[in-house]
Amino acid sequence: MCGILGLLLADEDEHVNQMLFDGLTVLQHRGQDAAGIVTSERGRLHLRKDNGLVKDVFHTHHMVDLRGNVGLGHVRYPTAGSSSCAEAQPLYTNFPHGICVAHNGNLTNAEELAQHCRKDLNRHINTDSDSEVLLNIFADSLIKGETSKGGNMVETIFSAVETVMKSCKGGYAGMYLINGIALVGFRDPHGIRPIVMGTRKSKTKTPENGDALTDYVFASESVAIDTLGFDLVRDLEPSEAIVITMDGKVHTRLCLPAEQVKHAPCIFEYVYFARPDSIMDGISVYESRLKMGEKLAYQIMERYPEHDIDVVIPIPDTSRTSAVQAAYVLGRPYREGFIKNRYIARTFIMPGQETRKKSVRLKLNTIKSEFAGRNVLLVDDSVVRGTTATEIIQMAREAGANKVYLTSAAPPIRYPNIYGIDIPTRQELVAYERNEDQIAKKLGCDWVIYQRLNDLEQSVRECGESADQGKKNMLITWFVVSSLCISIRLPTYLLCLLYLFLSL
Repeated sequence: MCGILGLLLADEDEHVNQMLFDGLTVLQHRGQDAAGIVTSERGRLHLRKDNGLVKDVFHTHHMVDLRGNVGLGHVRYPTAGSSSCAEAQPLYTNFPHGICVAHNGNLTNAEELAQHCRKDLNRHINTDSDSEVLLNIFADSLIKGETSKGGNMVETIFSAVETVMKSCKGGYAGMYLINGIALVGFRDPHGIRPIVMGTRKSKTKTPENGDALTDYVFASESVAIDTLGFDLVRDLEPSEAIVITMDGKVHTRLCLPAEQVKHAPCIFEYVYFARPDSIMDGISVYESRLKMGEKLAYQIMERYPEHDIDVVIPIPDTSRTSAVQAAYVLGRPYREGFIKNRYIARTFIMPGQETRKKSVRLKLNTIKSEFAGRNVLLVDDSVVRGTTATEIIQMAREAGANKVYLTSAAPPIRYPNIYGIDIPTRQELVAYERNEDQIAKKLGCDWVIYQRLNDLEQSVRECGESADQGKKNMLITWFVVSSLCISIRLPTYLLCLLYLFLSL
C-alpha cells in the first residue's frame, strides 16, 4: 500500500510543487516509510526523495528546486524490496525520453519479470523493487512501439500500457510521467488498488475563444483531490489507461478485452487503508464503516442476546466510525477510552513484530475512569497479527475493566495478502489455525467476535447500491408525479417547485 499523486497544469508558468506536497500530506496515512516528488519544467526533470514523512523529506530549499507544471508524488509503505531510500519513488529511467513512475501495489511475478528484463530486454534492474520492473517493461515497450506505430505517440503509449498489463500480474495502480509528452494514469485488470481522476478550470484561457483550459490530477484517494480544490471526475476502470498529453488533450482506453477484466477491488481499503472522507468506486468509505459497525452489533445481539456490555470503546483511529454505529444499535454509551499520541506511526505499517509491540504503549494511553468496574466492548477495524490487540486488552484490564470483549470490523485474517499488505507468513497471523475461542484466549479477552465475510461485503455493496437506488427511486417518483400533474394541467412553475422538493 502506497499513496500516489500526479498533476498536470495547463499553465506552463505555474508550479505543482506545493500542491504535490499538500496532496502527499493528505495521503500520508498510506505510507510513512519514504516520500518523493518529481517535477518537469519545460523538459527538465527535478527529483527529491528520501526516507521519512513528507514534512521531513521536503524543506524550503528542496521545494524551490521542484519547479514545473507537471509532476508525480509518492508516499511509500514497503511491501516489496527493501526500506532503502534508493527504492523510494518516483523511480526514473532516462531512455526513452525520460520516464518516471509512481506505483501502488504488488506484482506477484516480479522476480520472473526482473529476470526477463535483464536477460531478454537488456534492461538494467538496480533494486528489488517491483516498481522498477513496472517502469522498465513500459519503457522497453515504448521504444519498440515508436518504430511500429507510425509516430502516433498516444497509440504507442496505450500499446505499452497493454504490454504492461499482459505481463504484470498482481494488484497495482500508478502513473507514468513521460517527459515533455504525457501524464499517464493506469489501473490493473481487476481494479484491486484505487486511483481516481479530477479536474478544475485553469486560470489560463485559450487564445482562440477565451475559454478556460483544464488542470488534471490523479490520486490514490478522492480526499487528495478535494483538498487541492479539484472536482472528482471518476475512478479509473479496471485495465483502463488515461493519457493526458502536455497540450491538455485526454485519451482513454481499456487496454484488455472484457473477458480478461473483472472488477475486484481490495475490501481492506474500506476497512482500514482509506480515509473515511474518501469516495472509492462510488462508495463512501465512511458510510461503509457505519454499516460494518451496524452488522457487528446485530451479530453480537444474535450470539449474546443477554450480553452485559456497559460501554463501547474504539481502538483509535480507524475503528471510530464502526464503534459509534455499533454503540447506537446496541443501545450502549460510546466512550473514548484511549488517547492517541499523534506523533507515533501506525503500528500495522511498522516493519517488525517487536517494533509494533513496543510502540503500542507509546502510542496509546487509557482514561481509567472509562474502564474502571465496567464490562467493555472494544471495537477494532481489524485484528491481523494480534500484537496491538493483546497489549490494548491488557491496558484495559490494568485500567480496571471488569470484562473485556473485542470485536473486529474485518473477518479473521488467516492467509497473507499478496497484493500490497506486508503479511509475509501465515504463522504471524493470530487467526491462523485458531477459532474464535482460541483467539480470545491468545489475546487475553473474554470473547472475540469477527465480522462475517458476507456482512463485510454487504456493508460495502449496500452503500453503493443504496445511493444508486435512491436516485432511481427519485426519478421514478418524479416521472409518476409529473405525469399526473401534467394530466391535470398543473402550472409549470408548480411543477418546477415539485421537482426541487423531490430533489431534496
